[in-house]
Amino acid sequence: MFLVARVTNAQWFQCPLPIISHRLKPKLPSLLYNAKFYRFNKLSYSLDKESDDFLLWLERKAGTHVSSILSIGKSSYGRALYASKVIRTGDCILRVPYKVQLAPDNLPYEIKSLLTDEIGHVAKLAIVVLLEMKLEKHSDWVPYISYFPCLKDMHSTIFWSNDELEMIRQSSLYHETIHQKSLVKNEFLTIKNAIERYEIFESITYKDFMHAYALVSSRAWGSIRGVSLIPFADFLNHDGNVEAFLLNDDEKQLSEVIADRDYCLGEQVLIRYGKFSNATLLLDFGFTVPYNIHDEIHIQFEIPHHDPLRRMKLEIMQRHHVVVKRDVNAFISSVDSFSIKEVRSSSQKGKGLPQSLRAFARVLCCCSPQELNDLAIEAKQTDGRLARRPLRNIEKEIEAHHILVAQTSRLIKEYEASIKSLDAGNSSSSLVRETLGIRRQMAQDLLNGELRVLKSASTWLKSYCTTLITTS
Repeated sequence: MFLVARVTNAQWFQCPLPIISHRLKPKLPSLLYNAKFYRFNKLSYSLDKESDDFLLWLERKAGTHVSSILSIGKSSYGRALYASKVIRTGDCILRVPYKVQLAPDNLPYEIKSLLTDEIGHVAKLAIVVLLEMKLEKHSDWVPYISYFPCLKDMHSTIFWSNDELEMIRQSSLYHETIHQKSLVKNEFLTIKNAIERYEIFESITYKDFMHAYALVSSRAWGSIRGVSLIPFADFLNHDGNVEAFLLNDDEKQLSEVIADRDYCLGEQVLIRYGKFSNATLLLDFGFTVPYNIHDEIHIQFEIPHHDPLRRMKLEIMQRHHVVVKRDVNAFISSVDSFSIKEVRSSSQKGKGLPQSLRAFARVLCCCSPQELNDLAIEAKQTDGRLARRPLRNIEKEIEAHHILVAQTSRLIKEYEASIKSLDAGNSSSSLVRETLGIRRQMAQDLLNGELRVLKSASTWLKSYCTTLITTS
């Protein structure tokens, strides 16, 4: 038995931009944004009148019980699963056999055979969803498909207008969203060219495909079949602080969830999709949380073109296995990207700041070939990693970290200005549509989280420099 996660682009902030990861992310809650929906269990709700019929349909299709202790409810924020009986820690709350899960191998053979390996699992499963949607009431999966959210209720940034995306231009998510939309468009064109002779696909538009693609990428889970949509289990919503996960048992051919704590009758049951930042949650699932402990920020540093040692610095980093980017023309790039997490300790270790970032700054501040050679020699004498230890020259060590202080300080000012502009927008218009209001709040959660991470990094860096100065 192994733990699975919802399909996500959890790697997307790495440079170059990646494709969708094999591990799936948890489902996008079918509705809206309000983070309280994901953080608190005791909410007012009413049972979904259709839930009993849906569960009966699923259990008949599965030939076994799926759950006897959960019910589908409608909270103030949308559908969720609630305890219909008292649940104890360690109870198995649901079991969904593989045979009632939708996966890419549900594609008809004549269509599957036309698709190349360039088409990913998510796109293939999106075609399955489209086919079932086109069959409408004639689909064997109509009780499940009918529960999918419509396009207007999805808030992934790939659906945001250009004006809405401007709200998050400060974040790396802005560029990744544009990149992701391009990937989806390319997959659609490749698929359409391959299977356009089938009459049913003549009426499928890019908008249709984008909707199906987002349904899969926000609801599907990693599996031995690539990715899978798991009926009933995908009504479980996310809390980043719980320890319950979806588990796959390949021997028994089923997916299940084990309760990580006790639940009283009527409490919403939650699981953790993964340790996802608001950027990932917003791109892949279409929601954010006000205070996300997994938030991070992605920043770039560049070796200036006017630096006389630029080429030597690039070569020495490449020689010591520092990730060096290449541009579209295969030339070595002087730009590197780093992911910073919140620094929660004042200790000297600065956990949250990647060592590779501090190493890059140390290389950056070198002003002679001898200094670079000394770093290379030290790396060979230790573990081979370049500039991972404090520089022997305290002044140089302080200079390197002042580079990082300057960069974080600049970004903090830019983030504060972006957040202020969002606040101004909120106060100036009382007639903003509900969707725009929801997305503006999401943008604030995203930027506030990344700003919090920046401030924690800046505080630690300044403290580190002060300590070096006072002890030298």
